[in-house]
Amino acid sequence: MQLTSASFLDGQPIPEQFAFGAYDSVLHVRLAPNHNPQLKWTGAPAATRSFALICVDPDAPSKPDDVNKEGRVVPASLPRADFYHWVMVDIPASVSELAAGECSDGVVAGGKKEPKGPEGSRQGVNDYTSWFADDPDMKGTYRGYDGPCPPWNDMRVHRYHFTVYALDCERLNVPDDFTAPQVLEALRPHLLAEARITGTYAINPGVK
Repeated sequence: MQLTSASFLDGQPIPEQFAFGAYDSVLHVRLAPNHNPQLKWTGAPAATRSFALICVDPDAPSKPDDVNKEGRVVPASLPRADFYHWVMVDIPASVSELAAGECSDGVVAGGKKEPKGPEGSRQGVNDYTSWFADDPDMKGTYRGYDGPCPPWNDMRVHRYHFTVYALDCERLNVPDDFTAPQVLEALRPHLLAEARITGTYAINPGVK
């Protein structure tokens, strides 16, 4: 399988159109258009009955101590953790492309209730749910795609891995409001092939 995007090149920066947050010279960060990028995949096995899609940032700070704090930085050497931005399952086998902005257009405080997607597909909970859990203005259940918004004082450029999985089942056995780790566990016995594309993003202008 091969996964490509007209929105960014593999290994290259993701435009802020597809981000949750962008650099602001006064406030450090502002809300961005938050469109999902265009994705197209080819070469799926003939036995494919559905696809799953996951986007993960493996460069999220493992400790929040310095995150977005004035006069401090998140050192590049800090151990990192996964932050999941998008998880979708039951994408019909007949679908091989998602248009830019088809599944996400703008930031929704508290999260999208019913994110758009291909007919029959289901979209799970992303990690902004836990990130905003203590924010009275933003807390809620965040479903579907919400794009990059790394700390504005992070000294590391973040990577965003978009992976499409070809599966031998039409419907994946995951609970309501499923998460990406639950999907990764459930798809193991059904996996036929996978393809990945990686984009990069940083809000800190000193590391771009």
